[in-house]
Order: sequence, then C-alpha cells, then structure tokens
Amino acid sequence: MELRIEHIESWLVDIPTIRPHKLSMATMGCQTLTIVRITFADGVVGWGEATTIGGLSYGPESPEGIKSAIDTYLAPLLKGKSFNGLTPFAALMNRHVKGNTFAKSALETAFLDAQGKLLTLPVSTLLGGAKSTSLPVLWTLASGDTAKDIEEGKRLLAEGRHNSFKLKIGAKALADDLRHTQAIKQALGPDVSIRVDVNQAWDAGTAVRGMAALQDIGIDLVEQPVAQWDHRTLIQLSQRFTLPILADEAVANAHDGYALAAQGFTGAYALKIAKAGGPAQVLKLAHVATAAGVALYGGTMLEGSLGTLASLHAWSTLDLAWGSEMFGPLLLKDDIIATPLNFANGQVALPNGPGLGIEIDEDKLRFYQRK
Repeated sequence: MELRIEHIESWLVDIPTIRPHKLSMATMGCQTLTIVRITFADGVVGWGEATTIGGLSYGPESPEGIKSAIDTYLAPLLKGKSFNGLTPFAALMNRHVKGNTFAKSALETAFLDAQGKLLTLPVSTLLGGAKSTSLPVLWTLASGDTAKDIEEGKRLLAEGRHNSFKLKIGAKALADDLRHTQAIKQALGPDVSIRVDVNQAWDAGTAVRGMAALQDIGIDLVEQPVAQWDHRTLIQLSQRFTLPILADEAVANAHDGYALAAQGFTGAYALKIAKAGGPAQVLKLAHVATAAGVALYGGTMLEGSLGTLASLHAWSTLDLAWGSEMFGPLLLKDDIIATPLNFANGQVALPNGPGLGIEIDEDKLRFYQRK
C-alpha cells in the first residue's frame, strides 16, 4: 500500500499558559504550537505538531523557523511523491534537508497518523505495540515562587492527579535554588518523588556543589546540570554521585546516545521526539540506551495534546524506568483537540483509536492560529 502526498499545510498556533512557567533561560506565558496537516491522495489526513520552548532561547529551532522549513523546503520536496512506509519518507527528508528535526518530527507524526487511519491501527502498533494503555506522568512546579509551588504541589497530591514532581532551578544563585528545593521537598513529604531540572545553567564547580547538596536533600534525579557540549563533566558527575543524572540536551539521537554511553555515562536519557526527528526516530535512541544499560525517561517540549500523544505512542512501546513528563496539555489554557486527554492518579491514558486516536477541533485551530 502506497501513500501519495497531495498537500501539506502548516499553522502557528498561540495558546496562553495557565500561569507563568519559569525555566533557567526563559519564562513562558504562552506556548506556540507548529501544526501540520498532510492530505493524501485517497483523502486521508494526518496531523502532526512541532513545539519548542521560549522561541530561540532554548535551542536552534524557533516556531517560525520550523514553519518556514516545512513550507519552503520539506513540503515541496514531499508533495506529489508516494511512499510505501515511513522509512523511505524519513530517508528522503534526511537526504535533502540537514538538521531541522522539529520540522521533520511534525511531518513524521502526520505520516504515522495517516498510515494508522488507513490501516485502522493506533500509531503505537505501527511502532511495535503498546505495553501499557496508560503511562506515568509527573508535574513540573515552576511558578518561580516557593510558597506557590508548595501550594500547587499539595493541591495536586490531594486531587490525586500527580504523585511526583519536577522543579525548575538554575536561574537563581545556587544557595537560593537549594533553599527553594529543600523547602518543597520537606513540605511535600518523604514519599513524594522530587526531581530537578537545571537546564544547563551550572558550570562544573557549581554542579559538584549542587549535586552534593541535592543528594543530601533527598532529590531523586538531576536533569542536565551542565551545558550540552560539556560531556566530560556530565560523565564525571554521573560517576561521582549516587544521585542519578538525566541527560537531556546532551543527547538528541542514537549517535549521541551511543557516544555518551561509550564514554562511561551512567544515568538516564530524556527521550524527545522533536530532538530525534520523530516518534520512530526517537526509538532508535531508546534501543541504544537499553543496550548500554542507560535508563529511559519520556521527555516533553511542552507540546499540546497532538504532540504529547505522538510521544506517548512511542513511550508506550518502552520500559520507562523514570516515567514521563507529558503534562504539556495541562499547562495550556486550551487545546485544539475535540476530547482532552485523561490525566488521573499520576497517569495519562493512551487513546486506542486509529492513528493518534484524536480528532482536531478545527474551529479552535482557526481561533488560536497566528494571523
């Protein structure tokens, strides 16, 4: 069965967040989703999403750049061509367009969504088969205010929506971040898992002091404490402390994962479909990690429900030792899908319909699209 591409469209969709979301490099009050629709010759439609954080403050691809890459380079390359599966589709993109993994991820997602609809199979089945119909998901406490974060954490525990949390630190002095972290850990109790994300903010010396203090506080996991290029320090920290390190920006694809593990990294990798180039591409990194004895964590770029589901279909085929953080839709005041995802009891449910298993609300898409 071949899929012939008739048309590719993209939109920038701006949706406000429920509160300011503070990271070490930016504070988000709105999230921009780059939405893609591929229409195939038989009329089937596939949807995809590419989302990044804070414009260009996080990484080299902005929402505007992602849309431009799709409209100017990738859509003309793909339009009118037929594919018998995902492998030649991805190979054509990679042969003619370097990098731009966020744009490629949106298109790969849309291809898988359409293929699943044609075969009446969920994307998870196309990727190897789901091991579970729900996945663990934490919540990030990142208001920037200790008291507000504690109040938010206690409320979510009482509601039963989440039972583990991540803190965003690194924007302030180390002593301030440690006080903030310790206060939240003590307030939420010893049975609640607390992780921290430094977002590359520390140098090597600060990282050693910070890791030692966080280990004493009882933090469970430290994400990307140093710059993505500083593999030497990241590896040394992973070997020096019993507190595990989660590599995020330092590992995007299977080649990165192999290189880091071969140099002696021990810990976990944050998987993100956008970094790798799509749901199928990120599984290549996951398989390298598994072979190297590196644990897995399902990471987010704070996508809406469309991008979140693309990730969840991939994560459902894996064993995630550290769970996932696919809470992006909960951070947004609204979304563009007809039926919201179901978050409860520290889990998010995976739809079992064909493709991604969702329906796009095109009225909301038009309402929030950037004019």
